[in-house]
Amino acid sequence: MNLTETITSIAQEEAVNLLLLNGLNSGGSFALWRKPKTQTLEFILDDSYSALRLGLNLEELPQGFVVHPFADQEDKKAFFIRASQYFKFNLAEPLYSEDLPIWIQSSLNSDQNNSQKIESLLRQKSVLDKSNPVHGTEKEAFLQLVNLGIDAISRGELEKIVPARTKKVALPEGFDLARTFLTLLHSYPNSFVNFFHIPQVGTWMGATPEVLIETKGDFFYTMALAGTQPAKGENPMKSAAWTQKEIEEQALVSRYIVDCFKKIRLREYEEHGPKTVMAGNLLHLRSDFKVNMKATGFPQLGSVMLDLLHPTSAVCGMPRKEAHEFLQEHESFDRSFFAGFLGPVNIESETSIYVNLRTANFQENEVILFAGAGVTEDSDPEKEWEETEMKCEIIGKFIKNPIA
Repeated sequence: MNLTETITSIAQEEAVNLLLLNGLNSGGSFALWRKPKTQTLEFILDDSYSALRLGLNLEELPQGFVVHPFADQEDKKAFFIRASQYFKFNLAEPLYSEDLPIWIQSSLNSDQNNSQKIESLLRQKSVLDKSNPVHGTEKEAFLQLVNLGIDAISRGELEKIVPARTKKVALPEGFDLARTFLTLLHSYPNSFVNFFHIPQVGTWMGATPEVLIETKGDFFYTMALAGTQPAKGENPMKSAAWTQKEIEEQALVSRYIVDCFKKIRLREYEEHGPKTVMAGNLLHLRSDFKVNMKATGFPQLGSVMLDLLHPTSAVCGMPRKEAHEFLQEHESFDRSFFAGFLGPVNIESETSIYVNLRTANFQENEVILFAGAGVTEDSDPEKEWEETEMKCEIIGKFIKNPIA
């Protein structure tokens, strides 16, 4: 590591510590994120003490960050972090104290151990909803849930179901949140790496590979992401071999997106894929969709498709209504924000909403990891369990083994 890289590395960690410290000390809601394949770290803070919930007319919202749970909300509202303060910087360039805004500079103090203060605040402010506790799902219970899903599919009640499970890990003493977050950034360049805190609601961190909807200028984007296998060998993307089960699973997700386009009589769209993509140490099949909103006369396509797509068949199943009812009846825990959606809205004329996968919920002394697996008639319950173990490790390994 040369001198410039050393300066940049130190500046990044100090900057992330200051952002986290300001957010947790503010008493308000905040989010920190980096979009896939970019070098820009972004921070937003809503300094009001009460959690804000707004409707999902994306085109009319102020700049901010939206967070929505998996379960449908009767009032069709989501948590919204309004941009009282906004800051971004390039991770590939050195950052110095004079580059920071005044409201961050005021908290600079070299005599304080910010990482320890952040750990203490993280434990104090993380919320455990005692009315609906999350329990780690044991293997036997998950296998039973998978078998119930396979039985429902074989009876013709479902085409696909996506059961989920949780896994608890202890939050280690001396946990360094800023360093862990930076490690996620460097480890998962193709994922939306994020951390958000909403007082009395929840504290979450994740690295999700899946775009739900995105709008940039006149263009709308979405993707169908499904099928999972571990990345192996020197060139895993070229050596990947997909089974018929995985190909059909991904095709179901793509078909659902096309059905949504048909529902709103949208016929002019581009579809590319499926192709193999890498997310951390896992491979997936992905198809990309693109629409010119101006040419097709759909300026509000982002809001319309968000309503139609969530929850996607990749996190719920098909048919969506029956799959959702099956999960509500048989899953033993509240998914909360897992398999919901989140992301920046109307920041620099772009909105990027992601499915909240590969995510972790912070409690006072532990972290809850979440993972799901797509089940079809050809599924092997043991293999579905192994898939959820791999997905839990994407975030879990960095929490269980903090970087020294």
